[in-house]
Amino acid sequence: MTKTISIRDEVYRKLLKIKREDESFSELFERLAEGMSPLETLKRLRGCVEFRDKEKMLSEIYAVRAERRL
Repeated sequence: MTKTISIRDEVYRKLLKIKREDESFSELFERLAEGMSPLETLKRLRGCVEFRDKEKMLSEIYAVRAERRL
């Protein structure tokens, strides 16, 4: 299964710089995700993601957390 994601041009250029010549973007993402802790991944992505509706996103996160605690 494949998914389509949208990223800003500046993020794409940054990814191109660290992508290996014989590597697909899926392989790059997998390498980046597996190579560090989730917290480290979030720190490196900070500033690369643009939230359109931060309050909605936070309320959804809190709702999922509350469901897990039941």
